[in-house]
Amino acid sequence: MKAFLILEDGTVFEGTSIGSTREVISEIVFNTSMTGYLEVLTDPSYAGQAVTMTYPLIGNYGVCYKDMESQKAWPDGYIVRELSRMASNFRNEDPIQKFLLDNDIPGICGIDTRALTKILREKGTMNGMITTNENYNLDEVLPKIKEYSVKGVVRKVTCSEKYVLTGKGPKVALMDFGAKKNIARSLNNRGCEVTVYPAYTKAEEILASNPDGIMLSNGPGDPKECVEIIEEIKKLYNSNVPIFAICLGHQLMALATGADTHRLKYGHRGANHPVKDLKTGKCYISSQNHGYVVDESTLDSKVAVPAFENVNDKTNEGLEYVGKNIFTVQFHPEACAGPQDTAYLFDRFMDMMKKED
Repeated sequence: MKAFLILEDGTVFEGTSIGSTREVISEIVFNTSMTGYLEVLTDPSYAGQAVTMTYPLIGNYGVCYKDMESQKAWPDGYIVRELSRMASNFRNEDPIQKFLLDNDIPGICGIDTRALTKILREKGTMNGMITTNENYNLDEVLPKIKEYSVKGVVRKVTCSEKYVLTGKGPKVALMDFGAKKNIARSLNNRGCEVTVYPAYTKAEEILASNPDGIMLSNGPGDPKECVEIIEEIKKLYNSNVPIFAICLGHQLMALATGADTHRLKYGHRGANHPVKDLKTGKCYISSQNHGYVVDESTLDSKVAVPAFENVNDKTNEGLEYVGKNIFTVQFHPEACAGPQDTAYLFDRFMDMMKKED
């Protein structure tokens, strides 16, 4: 079946329908990862977006459900150059086409994803529609496409009630703004007892449980939309509990302490983004997925100082909070998929909690 990707600037790509045939309007972004397509599809940070994979062949090792980063797929749509017809992997359980159908994800294959990515890099992230309707009318659909905006996605992806991963070590309260499974797993594997809380849990409830540390997770959307959550993070900041934050959590802590964030032209999404530790000068390759960034020019040096920067565009990738046991990073030290270079940051968080004892 034919499918069409219509961008808000009027560009149209024609390809073949994959997954669900329902029509969808979403924000179109791209990911440069060569592997890890299942982790991308199950990353809650993609809620409200349709993902373009720049690597030309997707699905060649099938689907292994153990690799999922959440219970379901979250992107609104999926855009690829070629969808593999045959999976070759001893861990393979299903073809990716079945996974897309089971999760009701509409997609399109057979288009020039390189050309699409160049458009998004040159003009910036834009909205688009995936449709199988061959009789679409551009004059009718373009206003609808332009009207779309990503709203309310943190509430959509967060857990509905708290749950616990048992452990004999430090007690960590993990705020779930759209947390990937491997964040909790990375802490649990180090012996932590991890209690995962819904995004809108009050700070008083978290602090009343006397955690040894607090983890603020990744998540989707514009951080400035999370007004209620930011108010609770202010209270967590004013406690003396060690805090480690990733991605959206990093942005929310910055907003809670008076800094500002802004939208990037086309974001950082992939498993090959270089970041530099400003204290040691050492560079690491990181996994990233974000469209917003902390504006360093708005930082109060008495509150926080830059700790990491993106080697490519010099944007902020991490903050160290002055006089506080708090550090935050924009990239994903838990990776999955991606390099394990920065997993040591979890060990640093463990050391912070031990010192508090």
